[in-house]
Order: sequence, then C-alpha cells, then structure tokens
Amino acid sequence: MLGNVAQAQNLPQMDLPRIKISAGMHLIDTQIASTEQQRATGLMFRKDMPQTEGMLFVFEQASLQCFWMKNTLLPLSAAFVADDGTIINLVEMKPQTTDSHCSTQPVRFVLEMNQGWFQKKGIKAGFKLGGAPFKIR
Repeated sequence: MLGNVAQAQNLPQMDLPRIKISAGMHLIDTQIASTEQQRATGLMFRKDMPQTEGMLFVFEQASLQCFWMKNTLLPLSAAFVADDGTIINLVEMKPQTTDSHCSTQPVRFVLEMNQGWFQKKGIKAGFKLGGAPFKIR
C-alpha cells in the first residue's frame, strides 16, 4: 500500500486519482483520498501544493470528521462538505500541530486547500461546490 510506504519513508503520496470540482467560477484539480490509508496520509510531508489544487477526503458515511496536522508541512484550510456540496464549516489549520479541527455536523467530504484559499475567493459556509462527488445519492 502506497500510504504505508509513504508514511514509513516520510514521502508524500502523489499518485492519487484526480477529478475537477468547481467552487463558483474556480476549478480545482482535486486529488481524491478515499481509502483509510490515503485519508490517514493525506497531505503529509508535502513541501508545496499549487494554488489550483486540493485534496478531497471521501468517507463511506457521514459522521463528525476531525483532522489534525501532524507531519503536515503546509498551512491548510479545510472545508467540511455535505453530500450535496454545501460547505458546512471552514477551519484554518497550522502545520505540524495535533490540534483537532472538526466538522460542526456529520459530513462525508472534507476539502483541503492552501491556507487562505477559501477566504481569498470569498467562499464561506453555505457556499455550494460542484462536481461528481456532490450528486445527491
């Protein structure tokens, strides 16, 4: 499993599947972390990430999701997202901390972007993201 290898060698996972999702007029090239190991490794050990890229964490079922930044070198913003693409809440996360950042209600999706990305684009809680993952099931 790549995640185990990446974590053991302190290397970022880079070969995840990608999709495009939209945030209004902005298109995000999104890596998908959908397995337990992919989600556990996330964006750890990365030194940079292009401004138009992000990582979408996909869970099997909606629940309260909490994230921390251990071994994550980049400052990130996270959007906790409902099944229909509506952003429930946003959090700012500092690198290499174990502070817990949680959704305010059960969600299946979490979108991580470079810190400040949502704020710079004027995107707040209640904003709706578009793309294949956010179709009503």
